[in-house]
Amino acid sequence: MKFSPALQPGLLIRRYKRFLADVELPSSAIVTLHCPNTGSMKNCAEPGSRVWFSHSTQASRKYPCTWELIEMHQSFIGINTHRANALVKEALQNNLIIELMEYDEIRAEVMIAEQKTRIDFQLSAVGKPVCWVEVKSVTLNIGQGIGLFPDAKTARGIKHLEFLISRVQQGERAVLFFCVQHTGIQSVAPADDLDPAYGKMLRCAANVGVEILAYGASISPETIYLEKSLPVNLL
Repeated sequence: MKFSPALQPGLLIRRYKRFLADVELPSSAIVTLHCPNTGSMKNCAEPGSRVWFSHSTQASRKYPCTWELIEMHQSFIGINTHRANALVKEALQNNLIIELMEYDEIRAEVMIAEQKTRIDFQLSAVGKPVCWVEVKSVTLNIGQGIGLFPDAKTARGIKHLEFLISRVQQGERAVLFFCVQHTGIQSVAPADDLDPAYGKMLRCAANVGVEILAYGASISPETIYLEKSLPVNLL
């Protein structure tokens, strides 16, 4: 995925009110960005770090600039969680996810009426059971290449796992997909200290047959794309 138009640089002053961030431009001007991340952004919002942002020409937007990347400790981090689904969809279309190459039909944002929620992808192919895929963006790096999810408690995430479990129990295939938008992360594990309930449900899902996959992204101010499979540690 190529960033187009090109991203613009700045230095992070602060992130606040969850969805806003103030950035100093090379000209010394200050601009307020939209921050498209509902999580805590733990360990990836250090003031003084270089950030990269996109600019929208939509006149209706109060904050036309969107925070996309941050550079910290020699790593690039994609903080726009909305990019995760697009990255996975691009990889699916290009058959880059080895475990999911056999599907030729991709439906995105599938509404599950009985649970009043959406699942990110429904994959299908003739002669194969339907495969459900829920995507989670991983950016919390605790050092030594270890990434954790979630970075804050997530009742919604538990609800998604419950749905995936129900699909496996009905003879279908289900995948929880960790999209790692942090070049310093080399493996993924549940954040038991931050949300023990999620960690417990994730292990339960794995035990009943929900597949847990993780892929890391190659990230630069020019492009971002899923590059390689990463190990998931549930022990």
